[in-house]
Amino acid sequence: MSPIPLQISLLPGRYSVCRLAPNAAVPALSGAFFSVTRTAVELSIVCAEAQAPAGARCEPGWRVLRLEGPFAFDQVGVLLAVLAPLGEAGVSIFALSTFDTDFILVKETALSRARTALKGAGHALKALQE
Repeated sequence: MSPIPLQISLLPGRYSVCRLAPNAAVPALSGAFFSVTRTAVELSIVCAEAQAPAGARCEPGWRVLRLEGPFAFDQVGVLLAVLAPLGEAGVSIFALSTFDTDFILVKETALSRARTALKGAGHALKALQE
């Protein structure tokens, strides 16, 4: 558990996690949240469902939880404080990190269980938008 409860916000909208070939062109994306990660074996895209690239292998139906940072690079246990209660509740996740904060994607079908688990762990879920 983190020393202090975390503030967590639910971003509006539904998202897809998509996989393209490692040499695929990065599609044009827009909006308040999207992520592009290229490795030697794949190009991964997280984007609004409506922007999912044609021909990509996509998994729709994700909701995005933003951990309200920023968090210092030497701050220990931030993700664990969120992932442990979600794991105990049987909620599968897809995690992304940026310079300032972390984002946890959960399937919309598991969102209610995720909320209950996070509140039970002492975290504050603020500005929830459906």
